[in-house]
Amino acid sequence: MLDLMERTERRRSGRPTVVQNARTAAELMDAIHNLQRQQAALTTQLEASFASNGTVSRQFAHLSLSRAQIGSVAIAARSIGRNMLGEASSAAKRISEAVAQLDLEQTRVKATLSVVEQVVELKACVLGVVGSMGAPQDWETAAEYISRASKIPQEVINSGFAAEVVPTAEVPDAPGITLHNAAQSLSQLFSREFETAVDHGDGASITRFFKMFPLIGRSKEGLDAYGKYVCQGVASRARASMQAASVAASHDSLAYPKALTRLFEHIAQVVDSHTPLVERHYGVGTMAKVVQRLHGEADVQGGIILDTWYDERSIGRKLTDVKSYAFSFLVQSFLPSQKDSVSSGRTQSPSPRGQSKTLPQTDDGLDLRDLDQSLNEISAMLMPWSLYFRFISSRSVTLDSTDIAPPHLVHASLGANSDTNNRTNIPRLEVPPFLEDSNLPRKVSKILLEPFSAFTTFFLRRSVEKAFQLDEFPQGLSLTLSKTLTANPPYITSAVDDVMYIVNQILQRSLATSQAALVLALLATMSRVLGSDFIGMIQRKMRDECYPKAAIQGAMPPEEKIISFITLANNLDVSVDYIQRIVQSHLADGATRFDSEHGDARTPLSSLFPMNDDSENVRKALVSLEATLAGKAMDLNSDALTVLFSQVVKPRIRPILADAFRDAEYSGPDDITSDVRRSEEFAEGVNELPSVKGRVRAGWEALMDPLRRLLTDHNSQALSKVATAYFSNLLERRIWTYRGRITELGAVNLERDVVETVSVIVSGQNFKSREAFNRCLEVLTIMNMEEEEWDSWLSSETSQDHGWVLDKDERDRARTMVAGRA
Repeated sequence: MLDLMERTERRRSGRPTVVQNARTAAELMDAIHNLQRQQAALTTQLEASFASNGTVSRQFAHLSLSRAQIGSVAIAARSIGRNMLGEASSAAKRISEAVAQLDLEQTRVKATLSVVEQVVELKACVLGVVGSMGAPQDWETAAEYISRASKIPQEVINSGFAAEVVPTAEVPDAPGITLHNAAQSLSQLFSREFETAVDHGDGASITRFFKMFPLIGRSKEGLDAYGKYVCQGVASRARASMQAASVAASHDSLAYPKALTRLFEHIAQVVDSHTPLVERHYGVGTMAKVVQRLHGEADVQGGIILDTWYDERSIGRKLTDVKSYAFSFLVQSFLPSQKDSVSSGRTQSPSPRGQSKTLPQTDDGLDLRDLDQSLNEISAMLMPWSLYFRFISSRSVTLDSTDIAPPHLVHASLGANSDTNNRTNIPRLEVPPFLEDSNLPRKVSKILLEPFSAFTTFFLRRSVEKAFQLDEFPQGLSLTLSKTLTANPPYITSAVDDVMYIVNQILQRSLATSQAALVLALLATMSRVLGSDFIGMIQRKMRDECYPKAAIQGAMPPEEKIISFITLANNLDVSVDYIQRIVQSHLADGATRFDSEHGDARTPLSSLFPMNDDSENVRKALVSLEATLAGKAMDLNSDALTVLFSQVVKPRIRPILADAFRDAEYSGPDDITSDVRRSEEFAEGVNELPSVKGRVRAGWEALMDPLRRLLTDHNSQALSKVATAYFSNLLERRIWTYRGRITELGAVNLERDVVETVSVIVSGQNFKSREAFNRCLEVLTIMNMEEEEWDSWLSSETSQDHGWVLDKDERDRARTMVAGRA
């Protein structure tokens, strides 16, 4: 039954029975018939294919014929290659071997002829040297013969063939020995003659014998003799400059810096003027040897100048005095117990504004003018030293130094007419070992850099201390608008101008030294001193001397306290502006700038600090100084304005608002009648301030205008912003108090009064100050919306946010401001 069902299923599906799957005789016969049908179909297809492709058979026949022909050709080609080309190949091989043998013999002949020619040249040179050094004493010719002989290979000079051919009866020694003895003799002779020419000041003879040292292979001796010669000139000129400086030191404060500058300038001039001659005869890069000798002389002469200056100016004693100074005024100023004595000490010695910035002698015997002069001298010596240091580094270029700038790219003059702009893109320089290990850099560090750092730090702190000792508040300031202010804005104390003048001078003098490490240390010190002493002193005065606190609760603080506090707040704001201008003037790069304020040219940082990453490090330090000091001053200034607002402004804003709305009525039935009556009274002059706007203007201007005209623009805007924010909060509270008891007409009047009040408050301020009243204005806008408009807003709120400041509950509450609305 199952088999029958399977067969039936296969017949329905149309699938033929497979022999392997046949289970009965009928299935087997069915599978066999199926195979026979497939065989017949395939046979029919093959016969049709062969019948239609007779061309294929013909092509196979042609291929068979071509194969037979190609076989005969291949047999003929093999016969030709074996019988004909084999003989030609053998002949070519024999010819090639013969040509190679001939070339070898020719090369050997040429080498022999070359050796013979060199030996002949050697013999001529030996005889020429001996002959020239004899009776004629023609030293140039003898040196030329030795120079010609030096071009002959040593293996030829020391060969047995040369030893047999070159010696003669007059010159029996081997050619190598003869040439060596002649060069040695000429070297000694040239040295003696060079020294004699130096003693007699014979420039022509000096040049003559100097040029002949390289010809005899004695470049080292020639450079040593030349280096000794130029060092003698440098030493003699340095001694003369030192003697002149010693005589002029009593009346010329820059005598020693001038002597040191002349020393470095002389060395630079020698190197610049003599480099072409030396490198033309001795080779490129050989001037580095002479530069090293010259620096050795500069090491000695410069050390003498520095030691003499250090002793003559009593720098050691000044360092001791500076380090032992106690800064009593600054220390006592920060002690609460010393408040009264400090205050009285300041008022006993006022200094009129407009006097010279030069400060008098201190109480401890330290003369700031003398100290400032010492700093000028140190700076005047550090500037040429920095240029000299870079100059020697650039000119100490050897043939192996491929990563150092060539000498012609580096600024060569240390004089006043130097073109600093050409040094803006100087490649990176490396300090040569002889310069780094010499004694002069150590002396500069000990005698110049350390005192400069100590003196500058003391000078800055003492200047801050003295500025506050002589500090004077501007005169003629008043909070009464009817009184004319006699002082000129900005209204600051004299300490700000004094201190910032000193800061600019110190910063300019420090940068001019071109000592990156020194500048970085001084900038950190300046940030610390100004942050702790200068800003700290202002903070102490605000807290202890000028804090605007009323003697009686609710009363106005004393006017002089308010004015003094405002002046100190102005000090902070103006100090930030000063610091930013000073730093930015030194950060500006590019071409040399001219400072019109101080009448001097300022060089870009990239030219002052061309080595390594010094200019970038100094730039970052200047930016950090500006950011640190500006941050501290602005934080304290913000706190000061907060105090001014809370003690002076805030207690009087609420009365102004209450007085402005004291007669305003927005809920009565006779709003129209009262408005008409107020308008008639105002027209007849019965009421001078009938409106809310008029009262707000009178009260606000009486409160803020006296403060604004004394504050700087920045402080005025900041104080107005805080006061505006507080006023808007009070105004919003008052508006909410009318909820549920205001009529529709009263809502219109209220909106008018509030809008006019806002226009008065934000008058003269930044436009963004109106944002403080957004909440108040939104309450009024929603309160006065028509029902259709409000319904439209409500329907769109679910799909779009309209940027409300008020949240949904507050908007619903504002809609119920008018009485009778649900």
